[in-house]
Amino acid sequence: MTDNDSRANPTNVRPWEGDTLPQGDEKRAAIREMFDTIAPRYDMVNRIMTFRLDTRWRKRAVRDLRLPPGSIVLDLASGTGDLCIDLVNAHLRPISMDLSFGMLAADRSGSPRVQTDILRLPTSSHSVDGVTCGFALRNLTNLNEFFAELARVVRPGGRIALLDVGVPSNPVIRWGNSIYFGKIVPFIGGLLSDRGAYRYLPRSVAYLPSPTEMVAALQDAGFADAHHAELSGGLTQLLTGTRDPL
Repeated sequence: MTDNDSRANPTNVRPWEGDTLPQGDEKRAAIREMFDTIAPRYDMVNRIMTFRLDTRWRKRAVRDLRLPPGSIVLDLASGTGDLCIDLVNAHLRPISMDLSFGMLAADRSGSPRVQTDILRLPTSSHSVDGVTCGFALRNLTNLNEFFAELARVVRPGGRIALLDVGVPSNPVIRWGNSIYFGKIVPFIGGLLSDRGAYRYLPRSVAYLPSPTEMVAALQDAGFADAHHAELSGGLTQLLTGTRDPL
């Protein structure tokens, strides 16, 4: 059966391939299945479609944690462990956590690995020094719950650094990005991995609130100095913050 035949028959359309983005429990199950599917070639496709800019973005996130050597950092939605490797290189102690077993199986960082729903972390309150999360905010079913969970597990004075794709504020960059992200990325993903997944990923930006709303939500959760930064002209966004005193 061809890809077009599959789309013509709704019973064969996977949740992330439909015209309507999945929500709630359906979204959670779809995300886990989708990332299990694309895990084997995830790193290769990322490098190609970002022209290796993803490596620069991750290093910026680790730098902006501003944590001393030896700090314990949860890397949430850790994927294949790229951020964990950067954290280790910065002399930090990461723990890799992801909902997808396929991603954790492909993790090559050597860090401790835990399969879990990152909205319900198996971690004691105020027990870690920091949290990173790379390009997964839009895949969560409830951002406010996630921010509250970050505030629960991070110690006072601890730091967070959260990366995700962005919508460039510059109209020219935004126009070019919409063509690249909406047309070319799914084409590359279809050639090298799973077209449905890489068609979903650009569309999933619609899940994200505005930067102002996310900063306000982080502040309400317990990160009063929450800050938003555009990286690479807004192709990517970085949210950082320090856990308030108790």
